[in-house]
Amino acid sequence: MIEIKNLGKQFQNETEIEYHDMTFETGRSYMLLGASGCGKSTLLNIIAGVLSPTRGSVIIDGMEMSAAAQKVRDKFRIEKIGYIFQDFKLINDMTVADNIGILRLEGIDISGMDDMLRALDIYEKKNAKIKHLSGGQKQRVAIARALVKQPDIILADEPTGNLNFAIGEQVIQKLLEVSKGKTLIAVSHDERLAKYFDQVIDMNEMTSGMRDTVRNEEGQ
Repeated sequence: MIEIKNLGKQFQNETEIEYHDMTFETGRSYMLLGASGCGKSTLLNIIAGVLSPTRGSVIIDGMEMSAAAQKVRDKFRIEKIGYIFQDFKLINDMTVADNIGILRLEGIDISGMDDMLRALDIYEKKNAKIKHLSGGQKQRVAIARALVKQPDIILADEPTGNLNFAIGEQVIQKLLEVSKGKTLIAVSHDERLAKYFDQVIDMNEMTSGMRDTVRNEEGQ
């Protein structure tokens, strides 16, 4: 379970975004819905331990991760969190297998790679270079890389943002299928995908602050 309590993040320009209290239960899928700049990506980064909140707490399975040292948060993220980035963060001149194989440098067991690629219908591209893949195929590789380590928590930042709706819908369905039993929190601005999730949270209602400035900080 992930608990968000009295959370706030202040940026260098002195703008602060405040979050209402939220709870994300283990084994359920959540969509964070809202316009660009409402603090969705910032929340994912705080949960992942990439950003530190200015105030408040992120409590994961009873441990206040937001108060932990950066080294502890980094270790937790590597071992327990699968992060699917909006821009994929794949290396174009490397193959699918090599992009996932990089995880070995962090001590991650990737023995389940082939099964995960098959589950996502991308196994036949295992030895293809990323630059030769379509947008939908790249997104599936990014999902496979995040999930191959069997994380307890999956954070997905606009997992369909670079795809047309038909392909994006397929990707979301596959993501939910391979995420069963995990806690999945996905950021999106496309409410047409809401029907696939256990719960939809309207972030326009769950945050307050100067969102135009926050948009610049989030890079959305």
